[in-house]
This record gives sequence, C-alpha cells and structure tokens, in this order.
Amino acid sequence: MANGTEQKQNSQTILETKLDIRDVVTTATTYGEDNRHGGRRNDVAMVVLRAMCMAASAVAVSLMLTARETSMTTLYGFEFQLHAVWSLSDSLIYLVVVSSATGLYSLLQLVISGTRLMRKSPVIPTRTQAWFCLVADQMSGYAMVSGGSAALGVTNINRTGIRHMPLPNFCKSLGLFCDHLAVSVVFALLAFLLLAASSVLDVLRLSRDR
Repeated sequence: MANGTEQKQNSQTILETKLDIRDVVTTATTYGEDNRHGGRRNDVAMVVLRAMCMAASAVAVSLMLTARETSMTTLYGFEFQLHAVWSLSDSLIYLVVVSSATGLYSLLQLVISGTRLMRKSPVIPTRTQAWFCLVADQMSGYAMVSGGSAALGVTNINRTGIRHMPLPNFCKSLGLFCDHLAVSVVFALLAFLLLAASSVLDVLRLSRDR
C-alpha cells in the first residue's frame, strides 16, 4: 500500500516536471519567434528614436531661445536700429511650446523604454500601451510639423521681405538671428520625422498581436 502511494506521488512529480519543462520551452519559443520577427530589434530602434527625438527637440528649443540680435539697417537713406528676438512672434513662441512638450514626452518615453529594455522585457508590453504610444506620437508629430511650418513662414518673410511693400531683407542685417530660426525649424521638422518613424514601430507592435 505504501509503495503504491509512493509510486503515485512520483508519477505526479514527473508529470508536473514535464509541464514545467513544456512551459519553459513554450516561453523560449515565443521569445525566439519575437526575436525572429524583429521584436527585439524594434525595441532597440524605438529607444534610439526616442533619444534622437528628445535631442532634436532640445536643440530646436535652445536655438530658438537664443535667437536674438541687434543691428543697424538703411531704408530710403535713413539708418534704423533693428532689434530682433524670438518672443516677439506668436509663431515662434508656438514652436518653442510644442518643441518643449515633445522633448518632455520623448524624455519620459525614453526613461520608460530604456528601463524595460535593460530588463530585457518588451518596450511596449501591452496592446493598450501600443495604442497610447501611437496616438501620442501622432499628436506630437502633428504639433511639431504645424509649429515648424508656422516658424518657417516667419523665417521666410524675414529673409525675402514682402512683395509690393518697402520691407527689406532683414536677414542681411540680422544674419545670426535668421540662422538660429532656420536651424531651429530644421530640427523641429527632424523631430517630426522621428515621431513618424516611432509611429511606424507602434503599428508594427500592434500588428504582432493579431
């Protein structure tokens, strides 16, 4: 009777061990399939994109905040003093606001994604979080491209003047100011492209759950 009970317990132990081994094999296979489908590479790419977007947004903000210059120009034989500063334009202020918001959002995502990546866990673990990242990336991207477009219009007017009006090319006298605006707009549009690339990775993450 004791031998029968012992054999029964041994059988249960062997069965549980087989089940545990099967779970380990299934988990390893799933992880391997995710790697073969580029899951791990996509996670690394996502972290890199977050870091680059944060850096591009920070450069755009810093260049705009330092865009100020005082110079002299001549109009109809009279000499005038020109004082240019970014805060005098609503479009430039808007670009600073959206670039700052995008930079903070990218920094938050970078911290979260980088922590998960170092723990070797998925950067976007659930479908709900993937949808959130997709919506947030889209909104930030649209804000950046709209801010960059508005600032680009101001930069273009400063550089070319206005037709049929006696406004000169202010950038001839305010070259440093205009250069800061132009480079800031370029980095803002670069941040938009990086957010667009992040959105593509978000969609790929959603497609793996189908």
